[in-house]
Amino acid sequence: MRETAFAKINLALHVRARRDDGYHELETLFAFVDAGDTLTVRVAERDSLTTLGEFAGGLDDPFDNLVARALNTLPRAEGLAIALEKNLPVAAGLGGGSADAGAVFRLIRERYGLPEDWQNRAAKLGADVPACVESVTCTGRGTGTELEPADQSLAGTPVLLVNPRVPLSTGPVFRGWDGKDRGPLPTGDARATALKGRNDLEAPAIALCPKIADVLVALKETDAFLARMSGSGATCFALYETEQARRAAAQQVATRQPGWWQMEGKLR
Repeated sequence: MRETAFAKINLALHVRARRDDGYHELETLFAFVDAGDTLTVRVAERDSLTTLGEFAGGLDDPFDNLVARALNTLPRAEGLAIALEKNLPVAAGLGGGSADAGAVFRLIRERYGLPEDWQNRAAKLGADVPACVESVTCTGRGTGTELEPADQSLAGTPVLLVNPRVPLSTGPVFRGWDGKDRGPLPTGDARATALKGRNDLEAPAIALCPKIADVLVALKETDAFLARMSGSGATCFALYETEQARRAAAQQVATRQPGWWQMEGKLR
């Protein structure tokens, strides 16, 4: 069995309040790229996980990552041996670990089915995991686990992901948020919400990683109709009207900043 762990981006991310439990109330428009990590799975006597790929070394403890934890939370009669190819940078605002866990849920759903409380099990693994199970455009509220359907009008939109190869942990970025509620997600279809929305974590992320500002400038100099940071950074994304425009942008960025990581794809 083979499954792609689709890269998650936040088309908009509005932080509304700090909660007493240390989390934050937020409203976000999730979207997913048709590329990401790759999981190859076979039936085995016991569960096992091996990691490979460009960013495998970024996993501090591959046996305590979200793939292993997702396996442990889902009952089955058989063991599964998973090879995880890490194509997405770690601590990058792309929900890489959550996307990997979402892929595990899809694999197990296809072969064995999921327990009725799978959403609760997914939420306990991380705020982005429930959205990553279906990996389609949706709205997240609360800590991001309260999901609402969104229209799929942006499906097929060409997207470019760019990361300056600087890992950025989520916790410090959220702690750097200034606590000011700048208002809810705008209403309208997904495109309108994205265009009128914002990412309230951009400022604290740039304070910790100034190269994010350079990435945003580089993307805004291309023919994108939207360029924004994803999640808590440091990855930024740009949306284009045509694949030709995206390819030209990717080449322009690579020529000016050959050391930056990038990935091309389309929104699912």
